[in-house]
Amino acid sequence: MKRTSVVIAVLCAATLVSPAVASAAPPLHRTLQRDADTLVANGSPGVLMKVSTDRGSLKVRSGHGDLRTRTPMPWNGHFRIASFSKTFLSATMLQLVGEGRLSLEDTVDRWLPGVVSGNGNDGKAITIRQLLQHTSGLHDYMAELDLFTEKGFLRHRFDELSATEAVKLAVGKPPEFAPGTSWGYSNTNYVLAGLVTEKVTGQDWRRAIIDRIVRPLDLRETTLPHTSPFIPAPHARGYDRFVVEGSNPPLLGRRVDVTLMNPSMGGGADGSINSTTEDGNKFLRALLGGKVLKPALLAEMKKTVPAPGLGEYGLGLQKTISSCGVYWGHGGSLPGYQTGNGVTEDGKRSVMVSLNTLTPYLPGAPLPEVHPVEPVIDHALCGRARSAS
Repeated sequence: MKRTSVVIAVLCAATLVSPAVASAAPPLHRTLQRDADTLVANGSPGVLMKVSTDRGSLKVRSGHGDLRTRTPMPWNGHFRIASFSKTFLSATMLQLVGEGRLSLEDTVDRWLPGVVSGNGNDGKAITIRQLLQHTSGLHDYMAELDLFTEKGFLRHRFDELSATEAVKLAVGKPPEFAPGTSWGYSNTNYVLAGLVTEKVTGQDWRRAIIDRIVRPLDLRETTLPHTSPFIPAPHARGYDRFVVEGSNPPLLGRRVDVTLMNPSMGGGADGSINSTTEDGNKFLRALLGGKVLKPALLAEMKKTVPAPGLGEYGLGLQKTISSCGVYWGHGGSLPGYQTGNGVTEDGKRSVMVSLNTLTPYLPGAPLPEVHPVEPVIDHALCGRARSAS
């Protein structure tokens, strides 16, 4: 982790790599540069990517970090990692399990009595494991927020919603299924996980992550912003297209600058961390390399259930089968920012991909069956790069 990185990148003001430089670059660099350029051609304003290995690292970028000034994506840009934050919180809670302060089989009601109740919801029947694995059946509070149309987002992007208020929104609806009987992604699970962490530790969930993950791993560019709408500099601006109201089939409208927003709707434990490609890779490699959790706890984190549309899901970790084997990671998306990532089973090779949009598609184009970032991650982890990185 501390070896000197050999960064293979084009440090020039131009957005795209020149043909002469591209032809001289190692095979993986050329492949990933083409991937990044394709993502931009297909609708993402900009792309930043970093692959990290024991023998060095590789960076590529394409497009623009600011469409008004036509400046490139900053090499060391900060961005909202959104739901990748869940992996940080899950690892923190598993450390508490290892210390005997918490059990994965504890019920939510054991720590938050009466908080999850009503409309068929029962905190006595939901375990911590089910929260972290999205098998609780709890309704996703995000579905109740008016943030998914252009008018709604611009009207409500600075609203503050506490964790308690978010849970009330969720339990105001009946559960999607009985706890443990199915899988369904719900941000409510990690809002509750944050509240449980605070009960166990007696400190804000953010402080727990900082003390247990951020500082020990020296993640100097990773921040937990509470309700601040700002992202540390340097950063790309975030853009999105919202579905045109009344359009059928749904059509994406104009591109909107959505950089400023409160990332901590619902208290933030479900996805409000800011980080960089460097820190994201460092965390993933440390986690799968056994530097964050003891082997038995990492094994618990990697116990998966089928997750329709995502492959398999563990405790804040997604398992994916690539063209060269298994990799682990957790994507994240908020208006304006999207994170894709992956790390090999042995923790020796990882990739972070950052797009400054949630909608990397051209207006009127059909949505692809496979998310456009998935093949990029496969190329990064399985490409001809072990000798070129």
